[in-house]
Amino acid sequence: MQPEELTEVILKTLDDMKAQDVKVLDVRGKTSITDIMIIASGTSDRHVKSLADSVAFQAKQAGETPLGVEGTTEGEWALVDLNGVVVHVMQPKVRDFYQLERLWTVGDQSSDDH
Repeated sequence: MQPEELTEVILKTLDDMKAQDVKVLDVRGKTSITDIMIIASGTSDRHVKSLADSVAFQAKQAGETPLGVEGTTEGEWALVDLNGVVVHVMQPKVRDFYQLERLWTVGDQSSDDH
């Protein structure tokens, strides 16, 4: 599955699960670890866990088995590695602290917001 197709599956899942402030960053040419990063916020540790679990499940249903899922036991920051797409789900305070969008868009004219 192409990263763009997988991104659409993930965005629908995040929308269905009421994720907040979803951002899509194309990081091709900036890192070799992935092509697309998706960053979303959950409202609580339970919501973060549910979002990450749902993303992993729906990706698998679409034929893309996650390479790894981290952080679902704590629920402050969860990561789902789908090879061409990496999904970060964080509580707002954690997201504000790490500012991943800023890190990955340094030097860009604009980032892709969804």
